[in-house]
Formats: sequence, structure tokens, C-alpha cells
Amino acid sequence: MEIVKQVGELLLSSIPTMICLLVVWGAYRSLVHSKLLKVLAERHTRTQGAIQQAQAAIASAEARTAEYEQKLREARAQVYATQESYRNKVMAKRAAALDEARRQANDMVKNARAAVEQEVLTAKAGLQKQAEALSDQIIQSILRPAVAAGGQ
Repeated sequence: MEIVKQVGELLLSSIPTMICLLVVWGAYRSLVHSKLLKVLAERHTRTQGAIQQAQAAIASAEARTAEYEQKLREARAQVYATQESYRNKVMAKRAAALDEARRQANDMVKNARAAVEQEVLTAKAGLQKQAEALSDQIIQSILRPAVAAGGQ
């Protein structure tokens, strides 16, 4: 029974401690806990907002990167098209120059052939005249001694 009496005294002496503990707990709940929950909620909101802001910035950067890459591809395509156009113009000028050179070479060959043919005709005519003159000389040289021999 002594133990029960001691337990009862112990409980009775712990009542002021329990009351103080309840007062401290109530003061904590009313003074600190609500403000702490507000601060934690605000921190969570700011953290989530910062994360969302960072994700939006990343998405924006990716969009700008994709746009930059697209513009770069378009610029490269334009450069290639310009180079191709320039190459085609150069090739067309080269082909025109080659055609002109061929035409001039053909004209020169035709003129040279005509000149050679003219020279051949002139040479043939000259040779014909020389042949006739030689044949006349040969005939006269053969006939003179015979005429001179027959007239003696």
C-alpha cells in the first residue's frame, strides 16, 4: 500500500509540471507552430516556384537553341545554294568560252584548209605551167637538132 501512496503523491506532485507542460505546448502551438507552418509553406512555394522558373528557363533555352539550329541550317542551305548558283554561272561561262574557242578554232581550220587548197591549186597551176614550159623546151631541144640535121 505504501507504493500506491507513493505513486499517488508522485502523481499529485506532477500535476503542476503537467499543467506547465500543457501551457508551454499551447503557447508553442499558438505562437510558433502556425508561423513555422507559414514559413515552411512559403519556403516550399518559393522552392517550387524557383524549380518551375528554372524549368521554364531551360525550356526557353532549348527553344532558342532549336531556333538557332534551324536558322543555322537555313543559312547553310542558303550558302550552299549561292555556291551552287555561282558554280553554275561559272560553268556556263566556261562552256560559252569553250564553244567560242571551238568555233574560232574551226574557223581557223577552215580558213587554213582553204588557204592550203588555194596554195595547192596555185602550186598545181605553177607546176602545170612549168611542165608545159619544160615539155616545150624538151620538144624544141629535140626538134632543133633534128631540124638542123634535116636542113643540112
